[in-house]
Amino acid sequence: MPSLDDYEHYYDDHFPDERRKRPRRRAFDDEPVRRGRLTEEEKDRLAALREEPEPLGLPEDADRWSTWDTGERGPEPHPDWVVTALAAVDHELGVLKTGKEADVHLLRRSLPGGESCLLAAKRYRDGDHRLFHRDAGYLEGRRMRRSREMRAIEHRTAFGRGMIAQQWAVAEFRMLGALWRAGAPVPYPVQRVGGEVLQEFIGEADGTAAPRLAALRPDRAELAQLWEQLVDALAVLAGQGYAHGDLSAYNVLVHRDRLVLIDLPQAVDLAANPQGLDYLARDADNITAWFHRAGFAGADATELAALLAEEANLG
Repeated sequence: MPSLDDYEHYYDDHFPDERRKRPRRRAFDDEPVRRGRLTEEEKDRLAALREEPEPLGLPEDADRWSTWDTGERGPEPHPDWVVTALAAVDHELGVLKTGKEADVHLLRRSLPGGESCLLAAKRYRDGDHRLFHRDAGYLEGRRMRRSREMRAIEHRTAFGRGMIAQQWAVAEFRMLGALWRAGAPVPYPVQRVGGEVLQEFIGEADGTAAPRLAALRPDRAELAQLWEQLVDALAVLAGQGYAHGDLSAYNVLVHRDRLVLIDLPQAVDLAANPQGLDYLARDADNITAWFHRAGFAGADATELAALLAEEANLG
């Protein structure tokens, strides 16, 4: 990770006054939200890329060479579907979702004339954009090596806000890796470079993302099966000492009847964070409320919170 001096020198050399003079961007809340569907044009582009051979060298429609040789990589052994060749190229295929803290893009990484895979590229916003909501509570219990960096974060300087954004990317990537190794149903974290986290795309080969739990209308049998999967998934997190921290039906995907937890940068260390049990209880309240509204009477928030606290050895 670049040092504080690296950032400060860069800002001093290149942006001595401009940051104060830049016009304010429109609030991101006002921008349209994309929720997991590509346009027909984007789907046609994806189909053409899958079917047509690519010429040697960087194709004209490729956006970059593979970044596999930079940043952090996911846990080994890497799944067979991950394209690791340095000669591979990345194609931007569209935006899957926009949010206040990060955008998620669909990426196709392919070896010209060979294998390919789809990736979800989550790109966190830097300090020039909105601050991360509720970041003070989530960051409580985390430590940084340099006190100057921690002071910058605490005072929300421009550099500090950039550090917060990068911390979220680092936190999500490492959390996904730890949970993947523990057997939790989360996307495989392929790699992290700066504020970009490349992870397994959960969806179909045509680029259609798996629906969020909130978008489904399961019957009673399906609700019971999804609830069982959810309890098992949260038990794995608690057994590793974590609460999701922001659990709702909007950050749970269901792909071919399989439940997958997403959006984990704010996962809370139950032992280190003094509010850990409160976050755990809130997760239980939020998700059971959705199951109740969907018509499943077997979801009990108090029982779930007690079970997770026991799994975390905090009961």
